Amino acid sequence: MTAAPPRVLTVAGSDSGGGAGIQADLKTMLALGVHGMSVITAVTAQNSLGVRGTWELPVEAVRAQYRGVVDDIGVQAVKTGMLASAELVEAVAELIAGTDAPAVVDPVGVSKHGDALLAASALDAVRTGLLPAATVATPNLDEVARLTGVRVASEEQLPEAAAAVLAYGPKWVLVKGGHLDGDAVDLLTDGTEEHWLRAPRHDNRHTHGTGCTLASAIASQLAKGRSVPQAVAEAKDYVTGAIAAGFALGGGIGPVDHGWALRKSHAGG
Repeated sequence: MTAAPPRVLTVAGSDSGGGAGIQADLKTMLALGVHGMSVITAVTAQNSLGVRGTWELPVEAVRAQYRGVVDDIGVQAVKTGMLASAELVEAVAELIAGTDAPAVVDPVGVSKHGDALLAASALDAVRTGLLPAATVATPNLDEVARLTGVRVASEEQLPEAAAAVLAYGPKWVLVKGGHLDGDAVDLLTDGTEEHWLRAPRHDNRHTHGTGCTLASAIASQLAKGRSVPQAVAEAKDYVTGAIAAGFALGGGIGPVDHGWALRKSHAGG
């Protein structure tokens, strides 16, 4: 009998277009050799052009999914994405705080198309409940601004942004500087160590699901026993390859290619 691979649980919204959310998370986990499991917090109707509607699940449905997985199967890492409302944020924060596994928190605020995925009233719950429970928080610059008021216009301001997020209690923060000019630069820090991660910027507009994919990749590497800096560096490499291989789908922004490394290895074989 084959031993079970490390288990990773994603707590996030569903993306009917398959490029982001739960679907991106599970594809990422499969590609990185872990067993992905899911707690669906909301159903979205979306495609390459944007989000047409969102329907959040009741708190008891989210709690039941989470307890069902964790109490029986167990987890080596948890990742959170779209949580939609203050009630869901509070419930999920309580669940992950009580789970003995690293938690990667992607504080999703808006979609790639600018559609709101988190109620403004939920921001306080993210600050006071979710971020303190995070092993790694992975905000982009828009999310940093919404959560802390710090607006970043240049790479030199990334440490200030990271410090503002760390003040809410996560052990580590990865501030994603992907919206800045030049190379794709991210800063990972726990307030003591600083790790700057750089990757060439690919001229590819098909980047739907990038944030979900990165957070899931970090959680997958943590589940395999990597340190936080090592997990983030390996996840960044995976996402950079996925962005480079992103493809057109529909009439708008296509997804990153979660299976790029698998196809590469098959081609090489």
